[in-house]
This record gives sequence, C-alpha cells and structure tokens, in this order.
Amino acid sequence: MADIPVGTRREESLVVTPDVTIDFMGVKDARVLSTPNMILGLERTSRNAVLPLLDPGYDTVGTHVNVYHLAATPVGMTVTFRTEVASVDDRRVNFKVEAFDAKEKIAEGTHQRFIVNVARFAAKVQEKGK
Repeated sequence: MADIPVGTRREESLVVTPDVTIDFMGVKDARVLSTPNMILGLERTSRNAVLPLLDPGYDTVGTHVNVYHLAATPVGMTVTFRTEVASVDDRRVNFKVEAFDAKEKIAEGTHQRFIVNVARFAAKVQEKGK
C-alpha cells in the first residue's frame, strides 16, 4: 500500500493574516493565529509529507491531534510548520509536529493520520449521509 519511512520530514510556512486569527478580545492589535488554524497547518503539513509516498487512489485522514499551543503569533509574522514521521503501524502513521514563528516555538505535539482508499472512503461517507 505505501512505503513510508520513519523520519520522513516536511516543512511548510504560512504568513499570519486576519482570516486565520482569533479576535476574541475585541481589540484589533490582539489578533493572533488561532489554535484551529495552527492545527490545520500541522495537519496539512503532515498529510503533504506522506501523500507523494502513497499509491494512486490513496490519501490520509486525521484521526488524532495532541498539540500544545505554546505562544501567540501576531498578524504579519510567518509560521513554519514541521512534521516528522515517528512511526508507521500498517495504515496508521504517527507524526511528531512543531510550529515556530520568527521569535519562538509556538506549538509541539503529536498527530496521527490513517491511510484510506479514497473511493472506498467516499462511498462510506455517501452511504452514511443517506
């Protein structure tokens, strides 16, 4: 199905813009990268790390996230997401994930993805929606 070596790595970056921030304090200058968008960046980077290694017709879906959001990142700063395959157990791929802005580490944790046959997965989703 896939040959995913432990140690496979990927890095992706994102410039923090207002559309990926949270403004819960109601103060414009307090806008920071939201935790859901930070997790999305970590998940996307992990998926993209293994996608080229999968057979045609296969992809991955996220099944577990355990991440600490350590520091706030303001609008305009670039965040770098890093992922590394920590282990592979059949169709389950476990990652070590981290994120950094220009000043410090802003996130660390683990993420798990499961390899799926896209057509079979889509059929199950459609059946469930009926």
